[in-house]
Amino acid sequence: MRAAVFKGVGQPLAIEQRPDPTPGEGEIVLKVCRCGICGTDMAMSDGSGQTFEVNSIIGHEFAGEVVAVGKGVETLKVGDPVAAMPFVGCGKCATCLAGRPNFCVQFRGMPGAFAEYTTTAERVAVKLPKTLSLADGALVEPLAVSLHGVALAGIKPGDKVLVIGAGPIGLGAVFWAKELGAGTIAVTASSRQREALAMQMGANAFVLPENPDELPQAAIAALGGMPDIVIEAVGKPDLIARAVNCVRPAGTVMVLGFCSRPDSFIPAIAVWKEVKLLFGMTYSLGEFEHVARVLDRGAVEARAMVTDQIGLGALPDTLEAMRHRTHQCKVLVDPWG
Repeated sequence: MRAAVFKGVGQPLAIEQRPDPTPGEGEIVLKVCRCGICGTDMAMSDGSGQTFEVNSIIGHEFAGEVVAVGKGVETLKVGDPVAAMPFVGCGKCATCLAGRPNFCVQFRGMPGAFAEYTTTAERVAVKLPKTLSLADGALVEPLAVSLHGVALAGIKPGDKVLVIGAGPIGLGAVFWAKELGAGTIAVTASSRQREALAMQMGANAFVLPENPDELPQAAIAALGGMPDIVIEAVGKPDLIARAVNCVRPAGTVMVLGFCSRPDSFIPAIAVWKEVKLLFGMTYSLGEFEHVARVLDRGAVEARAMVTDQIGLGALPDTLEAMRHRTHQCKVLVDPWG
């Protein structure tokens, strides 16, 4: 099969021939139909922090069709359309049984979807409803990240919410905040490029002050008061501090951005305001399944995030281009396109 392989920091992905995978016990092989490019793919390949293993196949926002099943697979069959969590645990411990294999002591990442085929475990795979396309299926993973963060933040009906960042995770947070009954939602970003997308996903206002220090005042004006909850969905230094400065006393700052560089904020400001500071780590199996159910119900807003679909051969150049300011939001890779 053809696959996109990480060759090291400073080098573009290489399209190589790799052996077709075979399923182990409890596993399935998918013909990958779509896999999204994630901000983590760029962050973990630029040398700024945690880095992918050299010569590994990356890609973790995927959906595909079952083409082979291993021993013991009971709920899926060849031909089923599937989206899957890109990690597994032992399947037997309390955290796995609670649907959180990312906290299992035997945690194992299962990316590898920038390829024509990939292997995953049946227990972390979700059969897609007939109403969903495989492109929809590739949105389940990033939307589950946003859902987990918004749910963990404890948004209540009527809450004022500020989302920092208008990438796929931030836009997903807008969508779920609206779903969970937030009163007023404002979005801020480094440019107005995705303002229309933010409004389409459910935001009530988009704020972009000329001076970042003026964001708290801009948020108050847009929301009609200080935000009850601030969601940081960018993952760059200084944004946690900015979120703490914006949130109301006794409010919540939810960090969903994946920043792998050192960062700092002034704890005294958070102490004076008695801020609750939370960090989100992926999602549960139940949340992953819930995303598919909501999309099945007819929620089509998330499709607007997909700005391009490319073939596997175009992936190396596209990923490098996305390291700089670009018009793209969510790019899906079709390994067979």
